[in-house]
Parts: sequence; C-alpha cells; structure tokens
Amino acid sequence: MSTPVQAAPTHAVQTEGLQAESAEIRRRWVPGWFVILWRNRKCRVGLVMLAVFVLAALLAPVITPADPRYDDFARSAGPSADHWLGTTAQGEDVWSQLVYGARASLIVGVVAGAISTVVGLVIGLLAGYKQGWTDEILSFFINLGLVIPALPLMITLAAYAPVRGLWLIIIVISITGWAYGARIKRSQIITLRTRDYITAARFAGDGTWRIIFREIVPNMTSLIVVGFMGAALGAIGGEAGLAFLGLGDPQTVSWGTMLHQASLGGAMLTGQWAWLIAPGLALSLLILSFTLINFGIDALSNPHLRED
Repeated sequence: MSTPVQAAPTHAVQTEGLQAESAEIRRRWVPGWFVILWRNRKCRVGLVMLAVFVLAALLAPVITPADPRYDDFARSAGPSADHWLGTTAQGEDVWSQLVYGARASLIVGVVAGAISTVVGLVIGLLAGYKQGWTDEILSFFINLGLVIPALPLMITLAAYAPVRGLWLIIIVISITGWAYGARIKRSQIITLRTRDYITAARFAGDGTWRIIFREIVPNMTSLIVVGFMGAALGAIGGEAGLAFLGLGDPQTVSWGTMLHQASLGGAMLTGQWAWLIAPGLALSLLILSFTLINFGIDALSNPHLRED
C-alpha cells in the first residue's frame, strides 16, 4: 500500500518569505543605530519622553492658543476648564507658560550642548594627538576650566553682562561647560593614537586633520554623543538655575523664569502648587529623558548591553 504524498508547506514558506521581506524593508528605511536604541527599553522610554517635549515646543501655538505673556486673566486663579493649571499672581496662564517654556530649555540644551561638545572635542583632539608643548598649553586651560567652580562663574558672567537674553545664557553655559568633555576626549585620543591603523595612516603620508577626522573621530562617535547628552543636561540645568536666580531674560518664557516668578509670587503661601510644581516636574522629566537615552547610546558602543 503506497504512502500518500504530503503537500509542501507552501503557507509556511510564504510566511517566512514575507517576514524576511519586511525585515529587509525595515533595515532599508530604519537606520541600524536607531534599531539598537529602540530595542533598549530604558532608551525607548527616554526617546518617547523627549519626542513629547519636542512636539510640545514645536506645536505650542496649537496646543495652547493663549499668549504666555498675556496678563489680563484673573489673578491667582486655581485650575479650571479655561486654565488647566490656573493662573499666576500676574494673571498669566500657567499651562501656556509651561508649554512655551519647553522651547527655551530645548534650545539652550541643544545649542549650548553642541557648542560645548565641539569646543571640547577640538581642544581634546589637538591636546591628545599633537602631544608636546601643544598638549601642555591646552591641558593647562583644560585643568583651569575644571578647577574653577562653574556655577559661581556662570552667575558672575550673567550678572555683569551688559545685556540679557537667551543667547547670553547659551554663551555663558558654553564657556563654563567644555572642559570636562575635553579632558575625557584627550584621554581617549592618547589611547587611540598608538593603534596600528593610525601608525599606518601616518606612514601613508596622511595629514594630521585627515587622520583625526577620518580615523580617530569615527571611533569616538559614541563617546562624543554621550558627551553631548551630558553637556545638554548641564546646559538645561544651568539655564534653569540662572533664570531661577533672576539672571535670565525676563522677556523669555522658560521653566526657570516660571520657578523664579512662582517664588517671588509666593506660590506656596497662596496654595498655587501647580505654578511651582509644573515647571519643576517638567525639568525633571526632560533631564530624565536624556539620562534614559544614554543607556541606549552605551549599547551602541558595547554589544553586551544590547537588548533583543
């Protein structure tokens, strides 16, 4: 008696083919580094939180039609349907200020963080690669930047500046925030400059800047990104601290100025907890988002930390 011939499992083959095709499409349209970041659960939460803040900053006029500086509302009003977080002692809408305040924090964080990272990278690259008298001079300025207390220096520069504004805060924070990153990058470059492929590039006749930007910098990408995240965190906290002390631009709505005005307006004494807690909570969540994203960035350089 002959055994019946079974039909080929065409359905399973088709399913596997579709899965392979979809995986290929994802690899084509989604960068590999983003896949690594997204698979990290902590980083995923941080990316979502940061995306919420960025969207709030970009869509602020849509989210809240009220002008954050309009002060003709009822003063010191509690939360209501018209004013979700109440109003300030000056009659301004707290929710509008909270949403628009995300712009100042993100701008200062990104711009000041980028400037500090670039300055620290250039100085660290030159000091670590050139060695000799170049390293001695640049290391002196790096050490000087490290031993001078950053907060008192920021307060002094901001207090005696002839003009106030967001760009002043960015410049002050950038001046005081590059040294730590330069020290870290210098140490890394001292290690990399002795590698065989760097020696081979020198014998091949490559110039200093070509070796630095073609051979060294690509191997420091994760370190540079982590340094930028740390500098951005410091910039966000620095802006909030200066604004809270009254050294920011009073015409710029930021979470730091909200905390400053809430302190002056006696928010705790009048029971306006939303006016005081909302900007502080927003700052904490924004800083937390950057911190969580750092877990994913660490996974980019260390495969053992990656999640499936």
